[in-house]
Amino acid sequence: MLYVYSEDDVFVAFPLIKRDIPDSRYYDFTSVYGYAGPISNVKFNTLTESFLTNLKKSLLGYMKQENIICLFSRLHPLIDQSAVTEKFGGKIANGKTVFIPLDKTIESQRLGYRNNHLRDINSLRGKNISFKEALADNDIEEFVIIYTENMKRINASDEYFFNHQYFKQLVHSNEFTGQILLLYLDEIPIAGCVFIYTNEIIQVHLIATKTEFLHESPTKVLIDEVSYIGRARGMRYLHLGGGVGGKNDPLFYWKAGFSPCYLMFETWRIINDLVTYNQLCYDHLELVDNADDKNDYFPLYRKSLV
Repeated sequence: MLYVYSEDDVFVAFPLIKRDIPDSRYYDFTSVYGYAGPISNVKFNTLTESFLTNLKKSLLGYMKQENIICLFSRLHPLIDQSAVTEKFGGKIANGKTVFIPLDKTIESQRLGYRNNHLRDINSLRGKNISFKEALADNDIEEFVIIYTENMKRINASDEYFFNHQYFKQLVHSNEFTGQILLLYLDEIPIAGCVFIYTNEIIQVHLIATKTEFLHESPTKVLIDEVSYIGRARGMRYLHLGGGVGGKNDPLFYWKAGFSPCYLMFETWRIINDLVTYNQLCYDHLELVDNADDKNDYFPLYRKSLV
């Protein structure tokens, strides 16, 4: 859902997912996919104190009315949303993300590549490769096949599987520019990336490689190539993202091989009904065998029982 608060011609909106809390009459809000948080048609630092006060009263009042006890949202590392989040409180640092600034030369950019990244890129670029933007149905399907195989290989959860229609809508959207870029080796599609272009930012959305070509490290070349495309389109940032859940894991290490430029990844956590929240956590945690990271999980009553 999209919760919108407005005064005159100014609005702030929250893209959120409303979820049932099992075995209760309560609900919670969670983040939509990716980096989200509040959005607005004006710069957040221009919002007046009275607007922010009324916004807070409106959102919390709606949550109380609808029995929504808490809210969780990932925030966008490249957008300063603090004027809104600090009014509510509950902003938590969760790690770092990696970005490549596109306002410097490609030569300077490559000086920031880890040695093995640069070696792999140069090696594959020396072979018979080509790139193609997937717009036609058959090209989109080529990516779907590669992506699905990739997700099965890494045992990804169901939320990371998307069908053909999802990708078709993405690349033909009139709200932003979505791009599927395929990499071919000897005319065989071996990898692909999904990029989102908006407001001078390229966001790396999804990456996939055919298993038999993993040794070629083709996605490194795709990241390198889209930096050329981004410059030509006037983009300022290529945002690679971070590790799973903001952790310094192998995914983060791979992304950090492209750039020494980091951003803080933060999440926003609001508890609107503390008594009910604590009771749900108490009831749930009696069933949890291993809760070493209790304090970092939110909402805690949704922590896996496995």
